[in-house]
Amino acid sequence: MSVLSKLKETVICLSAGRVTLPYPAEAKAVPENFRGRPIFDANRCIGCAGCANNCPAREILVFDVCQEIRILQYLGRRCTYCGRCADVCPENAITMSHEFENATGQVGDLHQRLELFMSTCQRCGRCFRGSTVLENLKMKGYRFDDIANERWIFRSRAYFSDPVAGDIHIELD
Repeated sequence: MSVLSKLKETVICLSAGRVTLPYPAEAKAVPENFRGRPIFDANRCIGCAGCANNCPAREILVFDVCQEIRILQYLGRRCTYCGRCADVCPENAITMSHEFENATGQVGDLHQRLELFMSTCQRCGRCFRGSTVLENLKMKGYRFDDIANERWIFRSRAYFSDPVAGDIHIELD
C-alpha cells in the first residue's frame, strides 16, 4: 500500500460530500404510516380487553377490581409497536403516535394506566356482553393479571361456575 493510493482514497471520500442526516439539529418529518408507541384514550375505551388478548408481547395487563371497575395498564417495556392493539380496538381508543424518541431513564415513564367503570345491565347486574365479532377475542369472566409485579396471568372464570354436564367416570378392571 502506497501513500499515493491512500491520498487518492481520501480525495474520493472528501468529494462525496455529506452522507449523513443532520438529525438532532434538523428533525425530519416522520412518514404518514409510521407507528410509534400506542396512546390510550380512556374516554373511548369500553374495556373489552381485545388489545390485551392480542398483544404478542403481553405488554397490556387487565385486572378486574370488581364487576364494575377494570384496570388496563400498558407497560411499554417490550412493545415492538406492531399496532395490533390499535387494529383490534372496536372503538378506536388506541392510536399509534408519531413519536420515535422514546428513550428514557425510567421504564415507568412509558406506562399508561386506565381505570374504567364498566356499565352494568339494569336487569341482571352483569356487564354488557358484546354482540360483535370482538366477542370471540375476549376472555370470559374476570381478568386477574398481576399489576403489582407487571405479569400477564392466564386465569379466567367461565360464566357458569357449576359444570353443565358431569365428567364420565370409567371403571377399569
